[in-house]
Amino acid sequence: MTVNRSGSTLIEAPRGLAGVVVTDTEIGDVRGREGFYHYRQYSAVDLARTRSFEDVWHLLIHGELPPDAERAAAFAAETAVLRRLPDEVSAVLPAIAAAAQATGSGPLAGMRTALSLLGAVKGFRPVYDIGADERRRDTLAAAAAVPTLLTALYRLGEGRDPVEPREDLPYAANYLYMLTGSEPEPERARAVEQYLISTIDHGFNASTFTARVIASTGADVAACLVGAVGALSGPLHGGAPSRALDTLDAIGTPDRIDPWIRQRVLAGDRIMGFGHAVYGTEDPRSRMLREIARRFGGPRVDFAVEVERRVEAILAELKPGRELHTNVEFYAGVVMELCGLPREMFTPTFAAARVVGWSANILEQSEDRKIIRPVARYVGPGAPMAVPVAA
Repeated sequence: MTVNRSGSTLIEAPRGLAGVVVTDTEIGDVRGREGFYHYRQYSAVDLARTRSFEDVWHLLIHGELPPDAERAAAFAAETAVLRRLPDEVSAVLPAIAAAAQATGSGPLAGMRTALSLLGAVKGFRPVYDIGADERRRDTLAAAAAVPTLLTALYRLGEGRDPVEPREDLPYAANYLYMLTGSEPEPERARAVEQYLISTIDHGFNASTFTARVIASTGADVAACLVGAVGALSGPLHGGAPSRALDTLDAIGTPDRIDPWIRQRVLAGDRIMGFGHAVYGTEDPRSRMLREIARRFGGPRVDFAVEVERRVEAILAELKPGRELHTNVEFYAGVVMELCGLPREMFTPTFAAARVVGWSANILEQSEDRKIIRPVARYVGPGAPMAVPVAA
């Protein structure tokens, strides 16, 4: 704790605010030492195993699971009708997709632009100026449109026409349908749904914190979500399921597993898909996704399981005491590949889940009228200095 020149007391915080509690939340928590995380009072993994995406969406937005089948169906129908894009947004998607394709930035960057337009077209107002019901409607409208935006931008980038959403399909099945143009097999739709549920929220990560900071200014829902997408797009945050698959591709065959891993470990290189900033034990999301992958089976899954086993064994041999387990990215890549998703859509698919968690955090933050406004410690040249006269 220090005092600055103005006499204000400053509280020293660690780099990256690691371990700093910035607010209270009822949305969920990550208990890294236990290898456990939850949405409200329920285990997130249990929810992914037993409930639908729409049920968990209801839980985060309304604070409870649907009390009966009738309410569950009503909420699913309420969100399904919001999937279709306004004509004003659809009309500019080809130009957005072309720009994203030209710069190599992909559907996630394009969605960031389109989401901003969607908020303007729908007339989203600052959350500071509207009531709880209107805030909730805005988050539902934005979150329901995200899969439509992502799949349309991907298909346009591939030179194909977008596929219109269907209201009769659940969230995950409709996402795969819009992406591929074909109604997915139930097993694949359920696997993607379980992945989406498992990644809806995960503590105060960078994108969630960004959404809440923007919400604390009273900005509209679209502005909050666009900021969150921007944070997610950063390579240190957005996940790298495709890079985890690149690891499997680089190893190639079972006989190369041990020498490849040994070389990386001895060189101190990072092995993509392993390690997590919060979990000191196995990532519970990875455990569940491994189960899903094994339901599909096949050489790719067997190879991934063997790579995981050998990484842990070789680390124990070469770096005693250093535990390194698979994170959500490793088996997420395997599962999404098995379900037919192209690699460039892995992180956008993550965003299609996380938008619901962001929405819940925006709504919660909107109830607090206090702006988030920390300070920085100035370490530049001494002040005041005379301003030099221009030549």
